[in-house]
Amino acid sequence: MKLIGMLDSPYVRRVALSLRLLDLPFEHASISVFRGFDRFRQLNPVVKAPTLVCDDGTLLMDSSLMLQYAEVLAGRSLLPSAPAALAHELHLIGLALAACEKTAQIVYERGLRPAEKHHAPWIERVTGQLQAAYAGLETALSHGALPPAAALTEAGLGQASLTTAVAWTFTQFMLPEVVDASAFPALVSHAAAAEALPVFRAIPCDDAVELR
Repeated sequence: MKLIGMLDSPYVRRVALSLRLLDLPFEHASISVFRGFDRFRQLNPVVKAPTLVCDDGTLLMDSSLMLQYAEVLAGRSLLPSAPAALAHELHLIGLALAACEKTAQIVYERGLRPAEKHHAPWIERVTGQLQAAYAGLETALSHGALPPAAALTEAGLGQASLTTAVAWTFTQFMLPEVVDASAFPALVSHAAAAEALPVFRAIPCDDAVELR
């Protein structure tokens, strides 16, 4: 398999981390959808990151679809099987992915539009959604929704813990002035514990890294 995209994308990074945790070998092509548009288009005409090229050449897009496929390949899952526990973890993952989406929308609005064309009401709306997603995660973590930071281990790392940490690191990397870390101590502790694990250190939020 080949995973295409930059690791500063939370979607690319969550797939790379999950593949590593599932012991699935893969090649990584660190190609930007902006700087490497033409090169990316040769591999996937849609130019969407992440893209996963399966061994038979099939292209998968959307990180959640890739993880569904990867877990079938691996014969095991990073999600619980009991319905109630699964719904609980999917709720947390949904909040984390919403935070990723809203962070990206603000970054694109700021970075791709000229300053005089920034739409302040839109940015305010998306910022409110971003804050709400992290408020929901902070409350959940404060009430023990995920393992305590001190007890987080690579062997026990589930998809909700992984995606929450990836989302928080992404937002703090891109928009630390928008989401004040001091207001989210449980998220800060959780992400710090995850980022200290060997698998996270091997797959950093860094667009200069290409995994082998």
